[in-house]
Order: sequence, then C-alpha cells, then structure tokens
Amino acid sequence: MKKIPFSPPFISQSVIDEVNQTLESGWITTGPKVKAFEEALALRLGIKEVIPVNSWTSGAILTLKWLNLKEDDEVIVPAYTYAASALAVIHAGGRPVIVDVMDDFSIDPEEIRKALTPKTKAIMGVDYGGWPADYKPIYQLVEESGINFEMRGENQQRLGRPLIMADAAHSIGAERNGVDAGKMADISVFSFHAVKNLTTAEGGAIVLNLPDDFDKQETHRWFKLMTLNGQTKNALEKSQGGNWKYDIVLPGLKINLPDVLAAIGLAQLNEYDHILSMRKEIFQRYLDFFRGKVWTITPEDIWKNGTPSYHLYPLRLKDFKESQRDQIVDQLTEKGIASNVHFIPLPRLSLFREMGFRIEDYPVADQLYQSMISLPIYPGLTREDQEYVLEHIEAAVLKVLS
Repeated sequence: MKKIPFSPPFISQSVIDEVNQTLESGWITTGPKVKAFEEALALRLGIKEVIPVNSWTSGAILTLKWLNLKEDDEVIVPAYTYAASALAVIHAGGRPVIVDVMDDFSIDPEEIRKALTPKTKAIMGVDYGGWPADYKPIYQLVEESGINFEMRGENQQRLGRPLIMADAAHSIGAERNGVDAGKMADISVFSFHAVKNLTTAEGGAIVLNLPDDFDKQETHRWFKLMTLNGQTKNALEKSQGGNWKYDIVLPGLKINLPDVLAAIGLAQLNEYDHILSMRKEIFQRYLDFFRGKVWTITPEDIWKNGTPSYHLYPLRLKDFKESQRDQIVDQLTEKGIASNVHFIPLPRLSLFREMGFRIEDYPVADQLYQSMISLPIYPGLTREDQEYVLEHIEAAVLKVLS
C-alpha cells in the first residue's frame, strides 16, 4: 500500500546548500540572510516595505498593535479560517467579530456591512487556499457606510477608516482581477510555515501597502524596530567591534526571523516559479478529473477572474454531510492517503462558542466545512501518486453514496 503524506516541505539541494552555508558562516540569528530574503521578497512582490517575522501570528498581532487596539475595539474576521486569524485580534487587545463567508470561501462583503459599527478598527480578509479575497468591495462598503468610526491614535486617525488587512498566509504568487497578492489590502501578512508553498520552516512577513498619507519608510522602520524589542541595533550590528551600545525606543516584541530559517526561504524564493508550476500541474490534473462529476463542485466553478497560488485543492462534495465526509477521510487513511479539512469554522471551536458565537448563524461556513476535503498537492507528488489519490477518492465517494 502506498503512503502519501498531505504536504511535506519541498527541500531541494539549493535549500540544503543555502542552509549549510549559513551554518558554516557562524551567524544563524537575524543578519545577512534575513536582509537578503527581505530584499528578494520585496522584489518578488513589487513592494518595498517588507518585514520578515517569525510567524504569521506574530506578524498579525504586531499589525493590529500598530492600530493601538483597546478592549472594546472590534476587528471583523471570517468564520471560515484558521483560529490564528481571530486569536491575533485577542492577543492584540481587541475583540473579534465573526461573519459568514461566500461559496468561494472568502469573507462576505454583505455580512461585513451588517457587522460594521463605530468601534470597527480593522477588517481582515482571508485568502483561502491561495485564492485571494476580493478586497475592492470591502473598501467600497467602508467608504459608503456613513459610519462615524471612532479613530483613536495617530495611525487610525490618519487612515480615517478601519484598516483593510489581508490574511495572505496561503496566497504568495496569486492574483485576482489583475492585482497581485500583497497589493490588495492596506497591510498583508504572509505565512512561511512548513506546509506553505514557500517555507522558512516557521516564519512570515508583513507587507505594507498603505495610502500615500503615510510616511512608508518611517512606518517600515517602526515595524522593524518592534520585531526586535524596540532595539536600535540588531545582534549583527552590535557584534561589530566597538558597536555594542544600543537603545530601546519602543515597547517592542521578540518576533524576528533568524538567518538559518531565512536561508530556506531565500533558496525557495529563487525557485518559486518552478514550485508554483509543479503545484499548478497537480491542481490542473485534479480539475480535469473532477470536471463533470455530479457529486463535486470544483474550484473553477467558484474561483473566477484570478489565479490562485495552488496552495490547496479543496474538494467540495455536493450536498454531503459531515459524517459522510468523515467516512471518506477514513477510507483514504486506510489506503495510506493523508487528507485534511481546511478549516473547522471558528464558531465550532470551544473558545469561540464560549464567547457567544453560534455555528447556526454561519450557514455557508458550516456547509463548506461539512462537505470539503483538502487533497494532497505538493511538488514531488508523482503522476502515479496523483492517479492513486484520484482512484481512491472516487471509490470512497461512490461507496458512501451507495
């Protein structure tokens, strides 16, 4: 029996060489590799202001702290996302306001409209599976809302409206309506966790795309300082002879990305077009197989006017219930195929239930959850392995239906 993992990292020889070079250099914390990775990522995204961090979550928390959230401040997040989207709001001192999503898994602008209040400080879209949310109508509805938003603090006042933020954990390399991921929202946060298309093992990046009212260089400097305890010199700068004196100018965090991890990302970034092409090929193979099957809804049925990053292949099982979906997952496991479910909606999780959120209020998110399976999709998944996955998916579905 085959053993097909869900999402192993893509570790090429160039990654190994880059990491070995870093280890042999004697410098493994934040230093020259992080700087090179930051510059390469900025070039890839076409945005100058990029701040590497040690995780998506820490990047999102810092972004929300930049807004100086207080206890009653609200941040709107979609129900269909990983818990970190809402946990970042809590850790930054605000209150998550959860709204339902649309059939394409992205946050529903009409539900945002209903949830807006004077206390709304930010709206977070989630680029599910590498498919960017549509941020344009979010900007429009905020502008047209007529709400007198309570803008507290210099950054909020300069914005004059809630921050539009992208949870772009899945979407590096994607575009929608001709706009690349990273350029759709005021601030986007990417993830480079081990299972992501581009990995640093653990890590992420904050990308600034703020209005021209902001001094972008100064804002970039603030974020960089805040990732390292508000310290005016990093460890590499301090290590230079006679350069040890530093100052603490901000109440910063300790969320810097180290060189040994940036080395992985730097090598992967240099071959990311190849990584994307391999993922696309598998995604297309799945599309070709499922097209026309009466029991599924394919991504091409719902993802229009854009190109995903092919992070996930979400298999939507038409009219299936949770128990039927679980049977299929179990049958795949018996055949050595690791699948997953992205995600358990927030209101189904104990923490958010205890905060008063009820899954009955999120019918679209709940229906998506009950009827979807994430299939293996990664470089290294051979054509033979793909055929094996598809063969046993179809057999499992037909068995459940019968």
